[in-house]
Amino acid sequence: MEQFVSRKKLKTTQENDEKEEENKRKGEVVVNLGNESQVIYIPKLFCFHESSTYLEFLNTHIPWTRPTIRVFGRSLLQPRDTCYVASAGITELVYSGYKPKAHSWDDFPPLNEIREAVHKALPGSSFNSVLLNRYKGGNDYVGWHADDEKLYGPTPEIASVSFGCERDFLLKMKPDKTSKAASKTEGEASSKQMKKNAYSNQHSFKLKHGSLLVMKGYTQRDWLHSVPKRAKADTLRINLTFRRVL
Repeated sequence: MEQFVSRKKLKTTQENDEKEEENKRKGEVVVNLGNESQVIYIPKLFCFHESSTYLEFLNTHIPWTRPTIRVFGRSLLQPRDTCYVASAGITELVYSGYKPKAHSWDDFPPLNEIREAVHKALPGSSFNSVLLNRYKGGNDYVGWHADDEKLYGPTPEIASVSFGCERDFLLKMKPDKTSKAASKTEGEASSKQMKKNAYSNQHSFKLKHGSLLVMKGYTQRDWLHSVPKRAKADTLRINLTFRRVL
């Protein structure tokens, strides 16, 4: 009898876990960008309470810094705070002339909890680094760029978790890809169809508190993304970008 009860309890627990996972993926959006590129957006990977707890921890316990970077030959203060955490022994990260110190996962246990949740949501993924960014208000932003550093390989899977203030996440096709797409359709499509093709070269997502956005395939090769300034975004946002260094 006890064995039957235990099995019944185990089955109930498994069903609850499956139901919770199903609820988390409600509202999931999958956008196929073409040429083996894809974006997945899960608006509620973490519940409100979990998200707020993580936001508080990250804001107060992460050793944030606002480094000087080089953009188009000019030195400027990065318009957001940052911190880098990575597994020991992997290739060092360098971007815009800046090489961040790699902190250990063991220094911040909640980061491992978040990483495990991301791995569960993305079966087969195995991230060994995370770049954290803190946006203190609407004037903090990240400009148009692609995470196409060689250390991530040609088709990196990049998972972005957001806590705090909702911000717009924009995607647009790289200029050379856009011009090629336009020349291919010219003379072959009606004016209405060409407008449709042009519109598909841009996408926008509202990154909610506790959400997950994933870029896959050749997204970094063919597309640029940004989090622009927003005057009304006057509260804290923290973003964790998980990546695998090869």
